[in-house]
Amino acid sequence: MPQITTPAVESLLQQAGADGRVIDAVKRVDALLQNWRRRVVKRELSHVAINDLGLQLDLAQLDVLAAIEAPVHEFGETGGEETMVSTVAARIGIDPSRASRLIAELVDDGYAERVASQADSRRTLIRLTEKGRAVTGAVRAYRFLLMGDFLAEWSAEDLARFLPLLERFSHWSEDVEARRGKMMPQIGELARHVAKAGAAEVVVETTAAV
Repeated sequence: MPQITTPAVESLLQQAGADGRVIDAVKRVDALLQNWRRRVVKRELSHVAINDLGLQLDLAQLDVLAAIEAPVHEFGETGGEETMVSTVAARIGIDPSRASRLIAELVDDGYAERVASQADSRRTLIRLTEKGRAVTGAVRAYRFLLMGDFLAEWSAEDLARFLPLLERFSHWSEDVEARRGKMMPQIGELARHVAKAGAAEVVVETTAAV
């Protein structure tokens, strides 16, 4: 069987107009992000926080508590609005039925409560109890303490450069459809490669939709 060689990423990026500086940055950033993603999936810090704070909660319940509280800086435009089961599900990207089950557990355990909306009494909202707010406040403070200790080792100049760049980078995937359309020739080449290797059945169209 003839050897099937993956198209070189350098060549594909060069075809797309990237120079050596960008190619090196893409490789390094992707490696950092993949490693970060694996650590986030493991949720190492959250597990340690749960243990150190003596919480009787799991990670999914912590996520729901944070989504109910919804600090504006964490959830953007949805922070501060009335919170329903569907709102929580959307904020953390889970199925509404799973959100409903988790919220029911938190209500039963006294971390959250159901209340009627002031705007529409037919609508049931979810909010944290004092017990729930104590947990979210402690977990956030725990995270801030550790991150603050780390960032305290940075110079003021480093922080001033880093924060705007991190904010800018955090939006890189928001226009992915436009970038996908731009890169269709290269994506098509990759799709033909995996199809030839027997790893896929459908080859991506190489002409972007208008």
